[in-house]
Amino acid sequence: MHDLHGKGRLTKLIHAGNPIDPATGAVSVPIYQSSTFAFKNADHGAASFRGDPEGGYIYTRLGNPTIMALEESVATLEGGCGAMACATGMAAVNLVYYAILSQNDHIVCTESLYGPSRTVLETEYPRFGIAATFVDSTDPAHVEAAMRAETKLVYLETPANPTLKLADLRTICEIAHRHGALVCVDNTFASPYLQNPLELGADLVLHSMTKFINGHTDVVAGMVVAKDEDLYRRVLKVHKNLGGTMDPHQAWLVLRGIKSLGLRMEKAQENCLKLAHFLEAHPKITWVRYPFLESHPQHDLAREQMRGGGAVMSFGVVGGLDGGKKLMDNLEICTLAVSLGGIETLIEHPASMTHAGIPQHEREAAEITDDLVRIAVGCEDYADIEADLARVLDTI
Repeated sequence: MHDLHGKGRLTKLIHAGNPIDPATGAVSVPIYQSSTFAFKNADHGAASFRGDPEGGYIYTRLGNPTIMALEESVATLEGGCGAMACATGMAAVNLVYYAILSQNDHIVCTESLYGPSRTVLETEYPRFGIAATFVDSTDPAHVEAAMRAETKLVYLETPANPTLKLADLRTICEIAHRHGALVCVDNTFASPYLQNPLELGADLVLHSMTKFINGHTDVVAGMVVAKDEDLYRRVLKVHKNLGGTMDPHQAWLVLRGIKSLGLRMEKAQENCLKLAHFLEAHPKITWVRYPFLESHPQHDLAREQMRGGGAVMSFGVVGGLDGGKKLMDNLEICTLAVSLGGIETLIEHPASMTHAGIPQHEREAAEITDDLVRIAVGCEDYADIEADLARVLDTI
């Protein structure tokens, strides 16, 4: 295995979790598409089940060489002690909820969470006596005010989906830890290339690897990374028992995608910042929210805890919902589809699509307004993206 201590981000993206295969010399990690693994003898099987160093792989739900290569890669990039690859992003979200929360516990969350991350807390977990409070986490005082004796977890998205609001991770982690709670950060929008929440005090970091980490709009996947060994073992036990395991071929595809994360992110966020400036100056656009725009109310915090603004922004169109629908229905280069982080540009309407499951008054309280359009900028030639939007905006 390569010694990557002190190496740069691009080098880590390419080499972390990607050893040369000792059996064949393969440069790409092989796909170990096997459900079960043979033991050398009975003693070897017993050692494997005990977790002894001389043991081996048992069953893919419990561990697989291809999946573990991806887990090592993401854990290295996030600075964690271990990672757990999940079948989907929501499998990762529910793994964290299930592993940390017990009956009568309480969780404090960013109010504008990814729709299903919030919906399950409002519709499923109350059956087990778990309560959730959703706050505007742009102000750490709101988190402080929501903490209770039974609060066990603070769950943040920063930048948040789709409002692009930020949470001050250092300050909120200090608040949560003072109250005896853990902090999990959904780092999907920034990716480990632009932000590392564990370095800022978080205990767990989570990714929908469907998005930037994979980057090719062809895989659904999730990942949870733990900061310390005890917490990793606690969550890993639950992960193995729940069985939300990633498939080896799925893991191999993400390993392939992650190597180009830095190159893709640099181009996509360059395009995104240019587009943010263009839209901000356009008469048919009422507002723009992007962390590295100077007009973003938390621009200084973005510069402090992120290495780039990312490739997602939201904006409002003249005419509200009708204006946004006309824009989305007539674009050619920008694809009308949910998700983000792919190499192509995707555009969608959160209030009627990704966040439609949240009641309207709650959406509006979280500033997910009917006029909000979210665009995830890809790696096309910038001039083509701008021209596509300009052509339609001129008709509104």
